[in-house]
Amino acid sequence: MTEIATREQALPAEQQPATVTPTAGTTALMAWAQEADLAYQMATKLAATSFVPQSLRGKPGDIAAAILAGAELGLKPMATLKSIDVIQGTPALRAHAMRAVLQKQGHEIELVESTPQHCVMRGRRKGAETWQTVRWDLARAAQMKLTEKAEWKKQPQNMLVARATGELCRLIASDALHGMAYVSEELEGTVHAEVVPDRAPLNITALTAPPAPATPAAETEPVDAEYTVTRDDPTTDDWADVEGSTDWPETAQPGGAA
Repeated sequence: MTEIATREQALPAEQQPATVTPTAGTTALMAWAQEADLAYQMATKLAATSFVPQSLRGKPGDIAAAILAGAELGLKPMATLKSIDVIQGTPALRAHAMRAVLQKQGHEIELVESTPQHCVMRGRRKGAETWQTVRWDLARAAQMKLTEKAEWKKQPQNMLVARATGELCRLIASDALHGMAYVSEELEGTVHAEVVPDRAPLNITALTAPPAPATPAAETEPVDAEYTVTRDDPTTDDWADVEGSTDWPETAQPGGAA
């Protein structure tokens, strides 16, 4: 027994060193640290794959942080990688993912009207009776100089929907977003959704123009009848007669030397 242990046993009970009992917060923090370590190991393996968005590719630390943040929102790791972007150091949800998070918790979101000029969305918190309405139009976007950006020029309708989504979700259920109150389209100005490319217009002139005259086939020299005789021709008694009627070199004649 060591000298320190002997001295501790000799101390009165009230002078004995207190035993530290882990609190609920400490236990939760330790569990979170283990989750973070597992998330980083997973992120290291996924960092170079095409499943990771470009903003996270090659950054296992950011990927691990995104996975942990997604878990708090109820998203599984692979769903998180398609739902969260880290833009200039700020994690943000994509518009479709933000709507999904709120709808999964029972909040209601509806797209009332959407055109390339304006977007109207409404929503209400779970259990509430009153709807909250949000409207975004090009005039409002122009005041913020958003319409000068390339993506707004290419996809104004989708960008209006993304802006309306972010504002409406913050309005009715900001607590459900766990600090990720902005959609990535607001921060980056890019629509993260599949866009069907416009089809090329039909060429009416090509459809109504008369068909071009057929190009005459190149003239060929007439073929002597004896050139077309085959071995199976009943009018031929001897194949040599046909063979002798050609101008083939001796080495190329049928049956000749190779």
